[in-house]
Amino acid sequence: MSPRALPRVRRSFCPPLTGHTRPLARLIEQFERLPGIGPRTAQRLALHLLRQPEEQSRSFAEALLAARLQVGQCRRCGHLSAEELCDICRQPERSSGLLCVVAESRDLLALERTREYRGTYHVLGGLISPLDGVGPEALHVQGLLARLDPEQVEEVILALTPSVEGDTTSLYLARLLRPFCRVTRIAYGLPMGSELEYADDVTLARALEGRRPMEA
Repeated sequence: MSPRALPRVRRSFCPPLTGHTRPLARLIEQFERLPGIGPRTAQRLALHLLRQPEEQSRSFAEALLAARLQVGQCRRCGHLSAEELCDICRQPERSSGLLCVVAESRDLLALERTREYRGTYHVLGGLISPLDGVGPEALHVQGLLARLDPEQVEEVILALTPSVEGDTTSLYLARLLRPFCRVTRIAYGLPMGSELEYADDVTLARALEGRRPMEA
């Protein structure tokens, strides 16, 4: 069985840039579509690639296309994977009784950098956001519930961004999961609205250690 395909992201097109030959302008436009990349950075990256040997540019393009075609979602946890199960789910030494819920794979990777957590994960694929039309049914909540009994989960750790959407999702999951297992949420030494992926490793490690029971 192949991994689940990643959802396609629809993006609007920008008008052509001026002052560049058309192929270069198209390359700059593609870089600008990446998160956190502005016009100047996009131009710098595009010009850097043009100065590279053709073989290096070809390898870059092939790696990008291969990742897009081969990387999907783990059948069990929803993390990025080129296999049916991701690398983490295939590690037998992981504690299946401890399950950490994150919004996106980037949050999982941030927590893994701490080297403090040895349980398993579940990636929701987003956060509840009524203003954006994202309800619980749009997230991988049913897959989370389906894992509790077979994996004998004793504790679910909610590691969601400290924001309105993160709080809403945490409260929803706490009410849903509390009848089945212990539910905790990581402590935060972070400002409201900050992202897990930008927190330093020490802060994240202490957040895991200082997790508290969820109250709904």
